[in-house]
Order: sequence, then structure tokens, then C-alpha cells
Amino acid sequence: MNSKISEKDKKTWEEFLYKNQKLPNKDIEQIETQVKKTRTLDLHGKSLEEANQTVENFIKKSFKDRVRKLIIVTGKGLHSKNDKDPYVSKDLGILKYSIPDFLSKNSDLMKMISNISEASIKDGGSGAFYIFLKKK
Repeated sequence: MNSKISEKDKKTWEEFLYKNQKLPNKDIEQIETQVKKTRTLDLHGKSLEEANQTVENFIKKSFKDRVRKLIIVTGKGLHSKNDKDPYVSKDLGILKYSIPDFLSKNSDLMKMISNISEASIKDGGSGAFYIFLKKK
């Protein structure tokens, strides 16, 4: 190991001391980034139009914030009253089916999404799904 310190390193060190700078705490930064990796959105009680707009805004903000995994809770559609309306699709009127369909048809959002899959039981099972976002 070289015990001599270059003039450039001496100058940098003196500037650091003179300006009374603080070193960044990498441990705190790492904890903050771990917290931001997953976000959850619950769509219970929202209409189809409200849910689509909410999901779109949620994805855009999460992508901007570099969140990689989203959990979208739609519910299973058991309490949906769509079966009584002849003008509404029985499947696409239920958020569980309509949100993934909405996403797949939105090319701007699909540029941010790498994968959509059903959630595990602990995150809602068949009443929820994951959206994995691409890196910025």
C-alpha cells in the first residue's frame, strides 16, 4: 500500500474540512429505497372508470418514483351487481378482469410495465394482481 498522499487528495480533504461537509449515511439511504420498492392500491368500491384512472395515475407515479412492484387489490367481484345489467359484460365489468384488459390496451402504460401476474395468497390471491414495473 502506498503511504504517500497525492496533492490532489490533500486538497480534496482540506476542502472537505473547510466546507464542514457531512458524509452521506448510506445505511439510511438503503432503508429508504427498500421501503419504496412495493406499493399497494385497493380498488374496492370504485367504479370501472374511477378504477382505470386511479390505476393509470398510480402506475405513472410509481414508475416516476422508481417503485418496481405494485399490488393492485380489486376484489373477486363477488359483490358486483353487473349480472343484473344486460349492457355490461359479466367479466369485463368486474375490476378483476377489466383492469388487466385496460392496461394491456394502453400502450403508454405497457411501456412502463414488464409483467402482470396474479398475486400470492398473502397479498390477496385471486382478488389481486402484481404489476412489475421496468427500470427507468
